[in-house]
Amino acid sequence: MIPVSSFQGKTAAVFGLGSSGIAAASALAAGGASVYAWDDREAPQAAAREADVRTTPWRDWPWDNLDAVILSPGVPFTHPKPHDVVLKAREAKVEVIGDIELFAREIDTDAGKAPIVAVTGTNGKSTTTALIGHILNACGYAAEVGGNIGLPALELDPPGAKTIYVLEVSSYQIDLSPGLCPDVSVLSNITPDHIDRHGSLENYAAVKARLLKQTAAGGLAVIGVDDVHSAAIFTSLAGMKTTPVSVGKILGRGVFVLDGELYEAQSGNTVRISDLREAVHLPGAHNWQNIALAFAAVRPYVKNARAVMAAVEDFPGLPHRIEEVGHIGKVRFVNDSKATNADAAAKALACFDDIFWIVGGRPKAGGISSLETFFPRIRKAYLIGEAAEAFASVLKDKGPFALCGTLDAATTAAAADAAASDAAAPTVLLSPACASFDQFANFEVRGDAFRVLTGKLVAAALRGAP
Repeated sequence: MIPVSSFQGKTAAVFGLGSSGIAAASALAAGGASVYAWDDREAPQAAAREADVRTTPWRDWPWDNLDAVILSPGVPFTHPKPHDVVLKAREAKVEVIGDIELFAREIDTDAGKAPIVAVTGTNGKSTTTALIGHILNACGYAAEVGGNIGLPALELDPPGAKTIYVLEVSSYQIDLSPGLCPDVSVLSNITPDHIDRHGSLENYAAVKARLLKQTAAGGLAVIGVDDVHSAAIFTSLAGMKTTPVSVGKILGRGVFVLDGELYEAQSGNTVRISDLREAVHLPGAHNWQNIALAFAAVRPYVKNARAVMAAVEDFPGLPHRIEEVGHIGKVRFVNDSKATNADAAAKALACFDDIFWIVGGRPKAGGISSLETFFPRIRKAYLIGEAAEAFASVLKDKGPFALCGTLDAATTAAAADAAASDAAAPTVLLSPACASFDQFANFEVRGDAFRVLTGKLVAAALRGAP
């Protein structure tokens, strides 16, 4: 834990008691603050009490004496409308910040300040974050990886002599972190997502741009430039130290991938670095972008390109991101539960042929119409969750599908159809292109459920069960 000593002797309140909220309350108390905390849901309240965090309904907080409200990133801050606790804070003239802001202030005031690498973007940010941490650890640093992935930032270890913090930062967290000034900031890409929480795609892109503009003086901004919004942000940062990254375009400077080969261009000299197809746990062009971003992000710390690529090839991959979770004969089962929108699902669909596709959940804006170019790869679709009927309308006359409703039913049906097919190497792919919240607490729980279902099917096959 990183105690928040910058609030010593002050009074702070935490609203939203998920993992980051409980971590914030505990870190504030450890740093000497008086802490009030609340969540409107009973289960988080119980979890907080188990962690020795005192809960008090937010309307009973001492608003006249509060120095800050620490808001969970899951609580509406601006759109579709601010939560009542935000409105009350504004009325009382109390600043509203997030746990990442507490972390940033603490590290900034610490005498042994450690570098911060912050990664954001619509897709790929989790893999890129984990990969950066893996590379740094393999190359002799003590990388602390967290934020929107893994541990909350305040649960990471305090800085040591070789610490580098590597944080995944969501748009919600950026909104609440005006003082986060990373030494290296990374933007993977921008595609439509979270519009309900930001009001428009332009607002969403502006939040992502804010992180890059907050990069520390003399720091580096690494930017994927293959989509129009990210490219516009790159252009707007003229005068800052930047590294553009592309997959498919030759760059005069920066890092790019062409035909699976990674190149670095600087000072008029282009150097071939590696064949990315040797990174077997990071397949596909979207993962090549993740590798290129990570490569550029670690260059201020690791000068040996061969050492970087050796670490990349050793990277095991992340759960729920095109994760192979089992085989039954010729049938492969792939968990891509992290694909919560169509753009993310496209990355997985591009990696396989003869796909038995499990898709659905709580739909995002745009649905799956943008994925039509991948439909020829899909042998059959298995529709689940709230999106099932709408997706059936999209798929009508474009290929076979089944309305399965639940993940259990879809997995069982897809496995049977894949095994009975004439495909040489069929893939049962969970890549839902939807949020999980209609049937699961989050995408991790959904992916874990698929892994368990696959395990049961594998065990049954080994027993020779029909």
